[in-house]
Amino acid sequence: MFLCRCMCTGGRRTVVDIIPPFNCLRIYVPNSKCEIGEDGIGHIVDVEKHPEADSLYIEQIDLGEETGPRTVVSGLVNYIPIEEMRDKYLVCICNLKPANMRGVKSFAMVLAATSKDGKDGGVELIQPPPGSKPGERVYFEGSEYEDAQPVTQMNPKKKIFETIQPGFTTLDTKEAAWINLVTKSVHRIRTKDGICVAPNFVGASLS
Repeated sequence: MFLCRCMCTGGRRTVVDIIPPFNCLRIYVPNSKCEIGEDGIGHIVDVEKHPEADSLYIEQIDLGEETGPRTVVSGLVNYIPIEEMRDKYLVCICNLKPANMRGVKSFAMVLAATSKDGKDGGVELIQPPPGSKPGERVYFEGSEYEDAQPVTQMNPKKKIFETIQPGFTTLDTKEAAWINLVTKSVHRIRTKDGICVAPNFVGASLS
């Protein structure tokens, strides 16, 4: 799993709902008001290897915010060449509590797909639809997921994401989706302009 955090305010851990704060994605459990992050489109404007950790990148990611790009640390060095990270548009979870990663504070998480064969089978970034702009909102398909308001910052002590993460996958079409493991309903992850995808993986795990 790649640098994930989550939040829940208590109650049942049955799943389903999402939204944005900075035009990002969020998921929550209706009966308990549990919430998981906000996702939004990001653009990597700079990337370098972490000077103190061989497996980490330090990225500067434009999320369409007036304060400028966020610093994000991702454990992707062993899976994605730095040339493929540069100038990349991607999906970010934006309302995590900042985390210190070997001396560098990370202010978001990139959403990546791991092959169904595991990390040895490859890892790749989830890609937004062509023409996406930094800060655009990312959400689950379904009218019930489009109107809620996300929390400003998730509480890392609450582990709701780990409960629902097994439902995050890529479909036969390579489209990113969340499957409610209770109801089996399928909700593709999208922007207003189209569906987010993994370029090559079917049946991948997203984190």
